[in-house]
Amino acid sequence: PSAVQAALLAASAALTALLYSVYRQKARVARGLEGARRVRLDGDLRTVLLEAPGRCVPYAVIEGVVRSVKETLSSQFVENCKGVVQRLTLQEHKMVWNRTTHLWNDYEKIIHQRTNTTPFDLVPAEEGAGVAVRVMKPLDAAELSLETVYEKFHPSVQSFTDVIGHYISGERPKGIQETEQMLKVGTVLTGVGELVLDNTTIKLQPPKQGMPYYLSGVDFDSLLQKQESNVRFWKILTVVFGFATCTVLFFILRKQYRHHRERQHLRQMQEEFRQAQERLMREMKVEGGETLKNSCVVCLSNTKSCVFLECGHVCSCNECYRALPEPKRCPICRQPISRVVPLYNS
Repeated sequence: PSAVQAALLAASAALTALLYSVYRQKARVARGLEGARRVRLDGDLRTVLLEAPGRCVPYAVIEGVVRSVKETLSSQFVENCKGVVQRLTLQEHKMVWNRTTHLWNDYEKIIHQRTNTTPFDLVPAEEGAGVAVRVMKPLDAAELSLETVYEKFHPSVQSFTDVIGHYISGERPKGIQETEQMLKVGTVLTGVGELVLDNTTIKLQPPKQGMPYYLSGVDFDSLLQKQESNVRFWKILTVVFGFATCTVLFFILRKQYRHHRERQHLRQMQEEFRQAQERLMREMKVEGGETLKNSCVVCLSNTKSCVFLECGHVCSCNECYRALPEPKRCPICRQPISRVVPLYNS
């Protein structure tokens, strides 16, 4: 195969392998999520954990309402907005000149972000159940549902001199976006992780088997459906690029097979030519065991009538030269024939 074909095949195979690896990881997550044990947040939860090996359910699904253990976090911008996780973000928005496309492109950059947390539990929606699950390391969750409670864009004020400078530098600031996100008290959460009984405290924490940790605002069925949709998406991508890789490989192998058949056919013709030449040499022997010196080495009947260049051999008649297969080569030394000079005998 050519260098371009080999590079295309290698790139396609590598991309297919990468997509297949992502697909397998997504499928493993979906299977693990589907096999997670669903437990109810009620008075029987402690009994379930006491009967479990090591007082632990390695991968469990539990749904409850967020309740703060200590003092709650108050929103800096919204009154009477209480939560247990608060994330403040300052994001810069600007236009950047692309020298390749000669267009202004939007560019966003987080210039500051701070996340505050306070311990919180998941409790049943019904009051008086007397059971709570302490949520550990919420920021490690792969999906943490935070609600945007405040968002404001502060446009940048520019003078005429600033505008000229921005066009020269290729960067034109648009402004700063200020955002506050919170996990509010009273939010219904679906937690998926390791459920363990530590002395008298029931804890939900990141699992140890490498499975993802979820604290999602949607119900478990919707969360599972989302993961299965991701699996289907990566599966389709893997199949498409795998088919493309197989197509490239098929055309390369087909081309190699054709070249092999052509080389085999050429060798067969050369062997037949050699055998016919030997047979005619035996038939055309003259008295004394010497062959005709001036006869064509191909047909052994006509007189030699042309000179092959650049090798300089005089070995063929004009009719046999025209009958040689392309690319034409000297029957004696097998060198390519660049031109032919007629030979005249006087």
